[in-house]
Amino acid sequence: MIMRRDVPAFFVYGEPSRALDVGFLHVETVMERRSVHFGHVAPHKHPLMGQITYWYQGGGTYRIEDETWNFLAPAISFVPSNVVHGFDVSEQSDAIVTSISDDLLRAMASQVELGLDAPILLTGESVDLTWKRIGSLLEMIADEYRVGGSASEKVLIGLISAVLSLMARLGGAGGLDATSPSVSLGMALRRAIDQHYKEDWPVGRYVDVLATTPHLLDKAAREVFGQTVKELLLDRRLLEAKRLLKFTIRSVEDIGREIGFDDPAYFSRFFRKRTGETPVAWRRRHLQPEAATPGTMQ
Repeated sequence: MIMRRDVPAFFVYGEPSRALDVGFLHVETVMERRSVHFGHVAPHKHPLMGQITYWYQGGGTYRIEDETWNFLAPAISFVPSNVVHGFDVSEQSDAIVTSISDDLLRAMASQVELGLDAPILLTGESVDLTWKRIGSLLEMIADEYRVGGSASEKVLIGLISAVLSLMARLGGAGGLDATSPSVSLGMALRRAIDQHYKEDWPVGRYVDVLATTPHLLDKAAREVFGQTVKELLLDRRLLEAKRLLKFTIRSVEDIGREIGFDDPAYFSRFFRKRTGETPVAWRRRHLQPEAATPGTMQ
C-alpha cells in the first residue's frame, strides 16, 4: 500500500480539489480516466461532493474508510463528501460515476429515501428488476449529461433522485423524514462536527452554535444517528485517526495532535478503549485489509 503524508483530496480523480458551481453535476465512466489510474484508484476523498458509482461490468476490490469488499457487477455505491474511498479493478471492469455537489444533495434530500450522510455499497443480480431499473436510469443519466446544457439539469436531478431511492429499497433503508426538525438539526450537527471536531469543543458549544437546547440536540442525535452528541464527537475523532493511520505515514503522536490530543498517552488510551487495539497495532493490521461481506455501511 502506498502511504502518503495526507489523504489526497480531488475534484474528480487525479484533478486538484476546487470550488464547485452551485448545483454542480458531473458524469463519466471509470475507464475514461484509465490513463490516470490504470485500474488502481488510490484512497482519496472529495471535499465538496458525493458520488454514485454504478459498476455495470467486471469487478474488483472496493474500499470505503477502513472496510474492504470484493465485488462483481452489478454493484452500486454512494459515497458522501469527505469519505475516503478507492478501488482496484480489472481492465474489463467499468462503471458510471455520477458526482453531485453537496448543495444539490442537500436540496434533493427530502425527495429521496436514502440517507445521504453515510456511505453504502450494494451488490446483486442483473436479472433482478430493481437492478435493471437502476442500470437503465444510470444509462439515461449518462446520455442526458452528454447532451449538455441547462435544459438537462431538472431531468438529471429527477433521474438521480430515483436511483438513490431505489438504492434505499435494495438496502432495506427505511429513510428519515428530512423535513422534520429533529432530522434537520441532526444533519446540521453532523456538519458542525465535521468542521470543528479537531477543536475539541464541549457539547455546549455545539448547542450555542446551532441555537438550540441540550435536550433537543441530544434528541436529534439519538433519533438520526442512534448516538449521543458526545458519542458522535468521539466517533468522528476516531474515524479521522483511522484514516490517518491507514492512509498516511504520519507518526502516532502527530496524528493524535491532529485530532486534538496533545498527550500521546491519552490518545493511545482513547484509541484502545474504542477499538481494543493500540494505534500502532491497528495500523499494522490494516496495512493489508481483509475483504468484508458486501452490504450497507451505517
